Amino acid sequence: MSPVASHIPLTGIGYDVHRFVVGRPLVLGGVTIPHTHGLDGHSDADVLIHAIADAILGAIGEKDIGHHFPNTDPAYLGISSVELLKQVMVVLKAAGGRLVNIDSSLIAEAPKIGPHIDKMREILGSALGLPLTRVGIKATTNERMGFVGREEGIAAFAVACVLMPDLQMF
Repeated sequence: MSPVASHIPLTGIGYDVHRFVVGRPLVLGGVTIPHTHGLDGHSDADVLIHAIADAILGAIGEKDIGHHFPNTDPAYLGISSVELLKQVMVVLKAAGGRLVNIDSSLIAEAPKIGPHIDKMREILGSALGLPLTRVGIKATTNERMGFVGREEGIAAFAVACVLMPDLQMF
């Protein structure tokens, strides 16, 4: 009798932060948001997608997005983070995993994120292959404390739940 592999849920957490700079568009969750500043980074610096990508990679024991898409590689200069997220999904599927859901929080004093969340969820759901009910995005401020409170940048946290084959024999 051969053993049947079951699936186990694994959880990963991601965190990212980028500082504001003048002269770049502000991209969050794949949406370009009107603002006086954008975020500094090698790619489009989408802090939300970077946190989500790290959460997915972390759930399967992979190294972070900086390892997979180094800022020293000109191929990733200015690339849409949505494209990076799609590549992370290729890594997940190659490992035999299936994404169950993501939940995330953006922390920013400005601009207002709420009006853009529905569009972000649509873009992320499409890139991740998830229904909107499994794509959580929340926004909050830092109550004027720290670098986020001083409007020097934006931070994001994300959690991902992944189902992976349990290949260990008990």
